[in-house]
Amino acid sequence: MTDAPIAITPTPPADLPRTVGELRASGHEFRTVKEELRDNLLDRLRSGAPRFPGIVGYDDTVLPEVERALLAGHDMVLLGERGQGKTRLIRGLVGLLDEWTPMISGSELHEHPYLPLTPASRRLAAETGDLLPISWRHRSERYGEKLATPDTSVGDLIGDVDPIKVAQGRALGDPETIHFGLVPRTNRGIFAVNELPDLAERIQVSLLNVLEERDIQVRGYQLRLPLDLLLVVSANPEDYTNRGRIITPLKDRFGAEIRTHYPVDLELETALVRQEAALVATVPDHLIDVIARYTRAVRESPAVDARSGISARFAIAAAETVAASALRRAGLRGEREAVARVGDTISVTSTLRGKVEFESGEEGRETEVLAHLLRVATAETFRDRLAGLDLSGFTDLVAEGAIIETGELVSAEELLGQIGTVPGLAKVLDRLGLGDAPSPGQAASAVEFVLEGLHLTRRLAKELTGDGRTLYGS
Repeated sequence: MTDAPIAITPTPPADLPRTVGELRASGHEFRTVKEELRDNLLDRLRSGAPRFPGIVGYDDTVLPEVERALLAGHDMVLLGERGQGKTRLIRGLVGLLDEWTPMISGSELHEHPYLPLTPASRRLAAETGDLLPISWRHRSERYGEKLATPDTSVGDLIGDVDPIKVAQGRALGDPETIHFGLVPRTNRGIFAVNELPDLAERIQVSLLNVLEERDIQVRGYQLRLPLDLLLVVSANPEDYTNRGRIITPLKDRFGAEIRTHYPVDLELETALVRQEAALVATVPDHLIDVIARYTRAVRESPAVDARSGISARFAIAAAETVAASALRRAGLRGEREAVARVGDTISVTSTLRGKVEFESGEEGRETEVLAHLLRVATAETFRDRLAGLDLSGFTDLVAEGAIIETGELVSAEELLGQIGTVPGLAKVLDRLGLGDAPSPGQAASAVEFVLEGLHLTRRLAKELTGDGRTLYGS
């Protein structure tokens, strides 16, 4: 699943309280982050409103486990191979927070006006009383994320002494000399660590207090700051084991361990592609089916390293590549409409090879393996979509020695002009969901799909020329 676009933070409504006195008078009650998540999730469960928009394929498996973890107030680990939507799901949790939450104006840790934490905020609250100024923070700002990398330091996550503040004359033991890291600066929000096992063990230790005591320690400072946040991490199952790079005490502190997975059936795979792919041309449903079956075939192939997984981004990129091939043909041939055809899928085997990790014994055969799996996926889709139809009208076209030419540079009109009126084409178009009055591009896509299917089921000969043309019936 691809990442969602970054949204612009909206402006707070003008009628929200601006001082802590006004906040109390409004009847506002303090809730922790986990209480917010629990209450808002319960509201959506009762009303039937969407809880995790944009998450496909997890309704009956992963999401119920996530909901139970949130209702229990548990920090959680999402375990899964690459491209299973872990980060997308984590970022979606922000939608369960209150839309607006109050904070002490200028607070680096976004402290709630009822619960100042730092010495500076406590002094300000004591001095101003009910006039303590407050600001409002949108839920989109209450999310912090760190990709675990070998160079990540304790200072990055937790904090460190700020030499500039020390140079300004403050005592080294003054808590106000601390520069807070990403975790405390996400106080009263959700913090995510992607690929947790990639953190060095000494850095993982720094998260122990955050998870259990909910506080932080910086270079020996006896500074207890009770942080209010939900910590969610992602990891690859292979790394998140006793053999992996994860310390046992940290594993023990997470309340929920949730396994993610790839789409369990073809319908979910196609739905994911349709939702996520940014298509620059029309890609008919039968070709989306081919791409989904192809992705699943690559994922299950013994020639592919199953430990690395085949990301959902593989199918998405494949659909986008097929659409781009159709758009290129439309540009070169001056077509008004760009519609993908089955021949456009051939480019996928080379352009997406880098997304697949093969077993060591398959070196040098990568493109051959991918091309074979694509043919298998196309044949399966052909049988599924057009089984039982009388396609003799197409085979009769070449029975007398005629040759039908197609390819990436043959326009829809040129292809259709070679076949004329074919008995059975209307039923093919109906089976493929292209309607009674298809455009030339749609009709050409259906015709080429039938020709390729007949070839793959050994009812039609096919020849590829050196200049990129495909000849059926030669």
